[in-house]
Amino acid sequence: MLDVIFMSEKRKNTLLLLHDGAKEMEYLLKALDTTRQALLPQIKVLEEHYLISHQRDAYELTIIGKLIVDEMVPLLDITDVLGVDVEYWGTHQLEFIPLHLFNRIGELGPCTFIQIGLHEIFEEDKQFTEEAKMSGSVFTMSSFVFPNFEQTFSELIANNVNISIIISKELYEKLMGHNPEKSRALIENSNISLYVYPTRFDFLSISINDYSVMLKLLTEQGVSDNKRVICSSPSALSWGKELFDHYLKNSTPVTEL
Repeated sequence: MLDVIFMSEKRKNTLLLLHDGAKEMEYLLKALDTTRQALLPQIKVLEEHYLISHQRDAYELTIIGKLIVDEMVPLLDITDVLGVDVEYWGTHQLEFIPLHLFNRIGELGPCTFIQIGLHEIFEEDKQFTEEAKMSGSVFTMSSFVFPNFEQTFSELIANNVNISIIISKELYEKLMGHNPEKSRALIENSNISLYVYPTRFDFLSISINDYSVMLKLLTEQGVSDNKRVICSSPSALSWGKELFDHYLKNSTPVTEL
């Protein structure tokens, strides 16, 4: 059955095209950019294995085909995400992702890997910041603050953006000790909700605006590198917000110094 499904791109893609309902042959031919003569033998194989059926010139998944394709889709989504740069994913810490979200990592959709100069590791991402200014809300989890965070936050607040921040306990203690007045300004601003996570983060930062999710991960050795991951699909935004909510449940709101 695996050979039937995966040893032919035409068969695999035909099954995926039928996942959301029956399709006419002309639709399949156009979507697959092929001819009837080339596709019909592959259709026959799928029918012989009871994966699809047809009435007149319309094809649809059988109950067995639907069962299999329902499992195929998340698997292929995962391989699409990880396969773009499997070395990156394989050499960075991922244990911070709860199991229910790790199993759905394919929802991050197509991601872009941005390599920056080593001197820019702790600098803000300009494109993400511009998107944030046009967003209704921004959610951030971080173990550091970038140098010009006050200016950026001021610009976001001026645009009436609601900012929710979860910081590590270590960063909280550092801010309270070194910049109590700046910290007070954060706490007292009505557009900012500040929370403290009780332990350290196993990542550098994760941020979500209305347009994209940005991941700055740590290597297996626990150090930061010069790559950022940007994922912009609607499912990535939902996935990122669920991750934020997961950490929010164990975080403490900061309402006063």
